[in-house]
Amino acid sequence: MSQKRKISLRELDFNNTGSWPREYKIGFCVLVGLLIFGLLWWVVIRDKRSELEGLERQEAERRAQFEEKQGRAANLEPLKQQLAQMEQQLQQMLRQLPSRTEMPDLIVDISQTALATGIQNDLFQPGPETPQEFYAEKPIALRMQGSYHQFGAFVSGVASLPRVVIMTMHDISLRPRDGTSIRPGGSLELAGTVKTYRYLDEEETAEQEQANAGGGR
Repeated sequence: MSQKRKISLRELDFNNTGSWPREYKIGFCVLVGLLIFGLLWWVVIRDKRSELEGLERQEAERRAQFEEKQGRAANLEPLKQQLAQMEQQLQQMLRQLPSRTEMPDLIVDISQTALATGIQNDLFQPGPETPQEFYAEKPIALRMQGSYHQFGAFVSGVASLPRVVIMTMHDISLRPRDGTSIRPGGSLELAGTVKTYRYLDEEETAEQEQANAGGGR
């Protein structure tokens, strides 16, 4: 009984693969399949993998942005409530200031308070008001003569007026009249400008907002 001779790789005819033994045909097909798969991975899958990695990075960034915005949205309502409370407190504080109708009497009260403490008013001249967003400021040019204690009593008297009075000093000078140093009981001269404030009523606030809107165009 004759045995079939085993063919070596050198004896294979690549022009006639159909004559190859079965095991060589299977091995050749497997090799060709691996080459095709490798080529497909290199040409197609490799680029898609880079694209996929880019998309994954974008997804992570957008997820982080979404979580950040979601956190802001969750805190938005408490912030709105806090802002509303602050605006309400501001309005209450402004309402403690003199109104438009009370302002003339307040100016008179300030002047009378100075006279009641013995201060001499050489100049007490209210100027035109300057409206702001929520309030109006009124400057008063003044020049007064009195002692250190009299000026202290004047400030205390203004603070005890029925309405809340806010006075800020601008370009104020306080000096002895005789040119010497400040001493107890000596006569002093106070000169400069003070500003007092009142709140704007709803009509004035609306007019001010309209003026600001027109000026911002």
